Amino acid sequence: MLSLFLVALASATVLPGGSEAWLARQWCLGEPPLALWGVATLGNTLGSLINVALGRYARNFQGRRWFPVSVSALVRGERWYARLGAWSLLLSWAPLVGDALTMLAGVMRLPWWRASLLILIAKGVRYAVLLWLAGRWLAPLC
Repeated sequence: MLSLFLVALASATVLPGGSEAWLARQWCLGEPPLALWGVATLGNTLGSLINVALGRYARNFQGRRWFPVSVSALVRGERWYARLGAWSLLLSWAPLVGDALTMLAGVMRLPWWRASLLILIAKGVRYAVLLWLAGRWLAPLC
């Protein structure tokens, strides 16, 4: 279970990871689905909150020449975020855009409680669906 937590946490940050495959592996090994859901959801949520923290911290370096995001890209992101707002974090589970959304939430200084709640919902639903799919399609292969 600790390995699933660590893989799920790393997968939610800018590090590469494959929590879905690890979750399926643990499921095939007979781990309790509710425990798998809780551990994966918690790990992945905490990983996304690391991205939120990085976004908050990165804003301090906005004027530096080496800052990885141009002013125009940041303005575009802020406009987009103003339109969709915090609700965009319900897509934090999505590959590629999820990391950017969580970092943007940090840049925009979304309150921690709101970011945590929306990310937790998104990640929880994602892993519930993955476990349902594992039970439906993966069972004959295990």
